[in-house]
Amino acid sequence: MSQIKARAVPAALEQNLLAAGFSELQARLYAARGIANPQELEHELKHLLPFQLLKNAPEMGLRLADAIEQGKRLLIVGDYDADGATATTLGMKGLAALGAKVDFIVPNRFEYGYGLTPEIVELAREKSPDIIITVDNGIASHAGVETAKSYGIEVLITDHHLPADTLPDALIVNPNQGGCTFPSKSLAGVGVMFYVLMALRAVLRDRGAFANQPEPNLAQWLDIVALGTVADVVKLDANNRILVEQGLKRMRAGRACPGIMALFTAAGRFYGRASCFDLGFTLGPRLNAAGRLDDMSFGINTLLASSEEVALPQAKELDQLNRSRREIEQGMREEAERALINVDVADRYSLSLYQADWHQGVVGIVASRVKDQFHRPTIVFADGSGDEIKGSGRSIPGLHLRDALDLVSKRHPHLIKKFGGHAMAAGLTLLRADFAEFETAFESVCRELLDEAHLTRTIETDGELPSYAMQIATAEMLDKQVWGQGFPAPMFQGQFRVVEQRIVGEKHSKLKLSSSEGILLEAMKFNHAEPIPRDINAVYKISVNEFRGERILQLQLEYCEAI
Repeated sequence: MSQIKARAVPAALEQNLLAAGFSELQARLYAARGIANPQELEHELKHLLPFQLLKNAPEMGLRLADAIEQGKRLLIVGDYDADGATATTLGMKGLAALGAKVDFIVPNRFEYGYGLTPEIVELAREKSPDIIITVDNGIASHAGVETAKSYGIEVLITDHHLPADTLPDALIVNPNQGGCTFPSKSLAGVGVMFYVLMALRAVLRDRGAFANQPEPNLAQWLDIVALGTVADVVKLDANNRILVEQGLKRMRAGRACPGIMALFTAAGRFYGRASCFDLGFTLGPRLNAAGRLDDMSFGINTLLASSEEVALPQAKELDQLNRSRREIEQGMREEAERALINVDVADRYSLSLYQADWHQGVVGIVASRVKDQFHRPTIVFADGSGDEIKGSGRSIPGLHLRDALDLVSKRHPHLIKKFGGHAMAAGLTLLRADFAEFETAFESVCRELLDEAHLTRTIETDGELPSYAMQIATAEMLDKQVWGQGFPAPMFQGQFRVVEQRIVGEKHSKLKLSSSEGILLEAMKFNHAEPIPRDINAVYKISVNEFRGERILQLQLEYCEAI
C-alpha cells in the first residue's frame, strides 16, 4: 500500500529564496528540502568544510608526510564497491602525485570478504608494505590491525562506516567516530580520502615540498570523488553537493579521467550533460559490476588508465559484466518472488530470503528490489565459504538496519558471525544452519522497532507542476542540479488520461497522456508491462528524451493509480 504526500514548504524559507531572486518553482523545491540560505546552493570549492575540522585528518597528514620523506612503502587496502574503488583510485593518484611510493590491493569478495581481515594482511605482506592505508573500510578491523602490527606493519584507517563500541588500535579518520565534530557525517569513503589528501598537501606545503615544483591541484580528481559519492548513496548534504557538482563540471567539460570518459562512451551517454543520474544509474553500476561478478581490481585499473585508448576496452568489458549482472539479478528476483508466493507479506515486518545457488555478488541488489516492491526491511542470503551464508540487507525509513542487527547480535550472541553497515544497508554472515533462527530473531526485532505506519510506503511529491513549467527548459534546469540521497530529485503529482499505451523493450510501458489542461505528453513507466487504467493519478519526474536528433519532454511515471 502506498500513500502520496506533498512535501511541506516552510513559508519563511520560501520567501527568503524568492527575495533572493529564485523563481517560484525553484523557491518551492529548495525550501521543501530545507534550504534556508541561497549560499547553501553555491557549489564553489571555497565553501568546502576545512579539513582541520575532521578528527585526526591533520595528524594523518603529518604521518603520511613523514612516511613520504622516509621513503616508506604505502599499500592501500580498498573495498570492492564503487566507493571503495574510487577511494582506492583517488588514493593511488593523489598519494603518488604527492611523492609517495604507493600500491593497492582490493579483496575479492568471494575469497576474502570485506575489510582488513587477518587473511588480507597475509595477502598484503606479499607486497612488503611499511604502512597499510584502508579506504572505505577498517573501522571494525580489530583482528586485522592486530595481525598487521604483529608483522611490524603500521595501519592508518580511513572509513565512513558506523563504528562499534570499541575501535581498532590505529590512527583513524572517520567523521562518524566518537569525538569527531566534523559537521558533515555523510562523507563517502572517497570523500574521506579526499580530505586526507588535503591535510597531507597542507603539511607538505608548510615543509616547502613545492618550492621547486608545481603543487598538485586536488580538484583535478573531483570527478572520481563525485562518482564514488553518488554511487554509494550517501546523503548529499551541502558539503557533498559541492564535491559532486565540481566533479560533474569536470565531466561536462570533458576533463574527467580517461576511465570515466571511457565509461560514458561504453554506456552510450554524453559526458557533456553528465548528471547525478549518470553517476548513480549508469557509471556506478558498471563499475560495481566488477566487484559483484569478478574482481574490483579490474574496475580500479580502468579508472587508473593513462588514456581513453587504454580504458575503453576495459570499460566495454565492464559494460558486458553489468549486462550479465542484470540477467543474474532478473533470475534471482523471479525466484525470490516465487519464494514469497505462499508468504503473507502483509503480516510480516521483515523479509529474509536464502537460496543456496544465488549469486553472492548480487544479493544486495535483489534485497533492494524486494524491499522496494514490498516495503519491508529485506535481507537476502547466498552461500559463502564452508558452512557460512552471507547476506546483504536494505531497510525502510524508521528502521536503522545496522542497529537492528546489533540488537539481534546482543540478544543472540552465537547467531551473527560478523556484521556492519549503515542505517539503510548492511551486510552479515551466519552459519547456514542458523538461517531460520535468524529470520525469527530479526522479525522479532523489526516488530519491536517498527509500527504499521512505517510499513505503509509514503511517496513524497512536490505537488503539481504548473502547466507553464511543463517544458524542456524546466527539465534541463532540474537536471543540472545535484540531487540524490537526502536531497531528492523533484517528483510531481498530477491527474492524466491515458490516450495511448504500448509495450516497448518487452517490459516497459510507453504512454501518451493528456493533462487536465488538454496538453498531450509523452511518458514512460519502466519495468511495467501491465495495462494502465484510462484515468490515473500519477507521480512523475520530467526529463528530456532524445531520439534521432529530436528532443521532447517526457514524463517518467514513478507511481500511478486509477482515479
